Amino acid sequence: MKQNLSKISSFLLALLVLFSTFSFTVEKHYCGEFLMDVSFTGDADDCGMKMEAKALAKKKSCCKDEIHKIEGQDELQQFSFDDFDLDKRQFVAAFVISYQDLFLKNESKKTYYKDFSPPDIPKDYQVLYQSFLI
Repeated sequence: MKQNLSKISSFLLALLVLFSTFSFTVEKHYCGEFLMDVSFTGDADDCGMKMEAKALAKKKSCCKDEIHKIEGQDELQQFSFDDFDLDKRQFVAAFVISYQDLFLKNESKKTYYKDFSPPDIPKDYQVLYQSFLI
């Protein structure tokens, strides 16, 4: 169970690092107020309303393109253990030790004896107190 949890968490952290470094572009094509096409990989298709150059000079086009660029990180920050001061080192050491202690298994051995005879009783208490099961 612990191994599966650590594998899943390491995979999710690797995906987080991967997606934080991605850069991509979202391109949208509007015709009037209506969204006609969205593209995540390349140019968005136009709506087919191509105006001639003369008509375009007289009249504004009803189509517009929006481009959203989402930039990822270029460099990942890398820390070394020497960058920590003494207080931070002590905190990290205490945290790691206490975290590891959470997952220690307390294994107790149960000993079962086969053909175990009961202990010797020096007095017969049933006869002494006259208490018998009927």
